Order: sequence, then C-alpha cells, then structure tokens
Amino acid sequence: MEQTAAPSRPELTTAEAFSRWVEPHWDAMARLAGRSGTDPDDILQDALLAAWRKRDQFDPDRGPARTWLLAITADQRRRAWRRAVRLLPWTVADPPDPSSLGEGRSHAVDLRRALRRLPEQQALAVDLHYYLDLGIADVAAVMRCPEGTVKSLLSRARGRLRGILGEDYR
Repeated sequence: MEQTAAPSRPELTTAEAFSRWVEPHWDAMARLAGRSGTDPDDILQDALLAAWRKRDQFDPDRGPARTWLLAITADQRRRAWRRAVRLLPWTVADPPDPSSLGEGRSHAVDLRRALRRLPEQQALAVDLHYYLDLGIADVAAVMRCPEGTVKSLLSRARGRLRGILGEDYR
C-alpha cells in the first residue's frame, strides 16, 4: 500500500516568502473583507499582521492555507464589525434609498440592507458560501464549527432573508 506524503510546512521566515504564500489567496481574503460593511483595507491589514504573527501555527495537516487565511480574515472582520457597532454605529452607513435608483440597482440595495440585518454568524456563513463560493466543509473550517452548524446558519439566514425581503424577491 502506497502512502501519500504529508503536506510540507512552508518556510515563512522572510516577508518575501510570506507574501508569495499569501498572494494566491489574496483575492478571496479581499472579497471577504470587502463584504464587511466596514473598512476592508483595515481588515486586510489586521489579517495580514495576525497571519504573520501566527505563521508558525499554520499546520498543513489541518487544512489548506486558504482556509487558514480566510479564518483569520473572518476573525478580523468580526472584530472590525464589533468595534464599528460598539464605538461608532453611525459609520456603518445604510446604502441610498432604493427609490432613487434604477430597478436592477434597487434590488441589490435591498439585498445589501437585508444582509446587514442578519446576525453576524449568519451573515458570515452567507458571505463565505454564496459570495466566495466555498463549500459547506470549507465554510465550517473557516468558521471553526461543525458542518451541521453551517447548514443551520444558512437555512436560518435564507428564512430570515425571505421574511425581510418579502414575496417580491422570490
């Protein structure tokens, strides 16, 4: 019986090596940060700093770099959201009134508003699954919870969105 080699631990001792290691996952990290409703640049900067500090904790046997980096980005996104809500709730601005936009744009604005009304964990699950196109197992790894919890969060989020958006969006 042939054994497969365990994934090797990357050498992340220099900024250049770390940058090359993060680069393939940067777009996904940026998309997740950008969906936060707060400043995505701050979230990304905090995520990179946290990843750099924790780089010795990365274990390829526990999952891919993408999942590890997205989990760190999700943590920083949660922290930024909590700071914004706690300290400056008016900085998380609502989008413009849908009546001032064209038909296609008003649906996007309504959806954005509805997503902001979801509880934090439901919103994160929706963003990871529907906007970053991660499978349930990957969402569970990023959120550090069982797959059943992710399915439940997504189901509750869909139900809540149906209630918020009403029949016009079915």
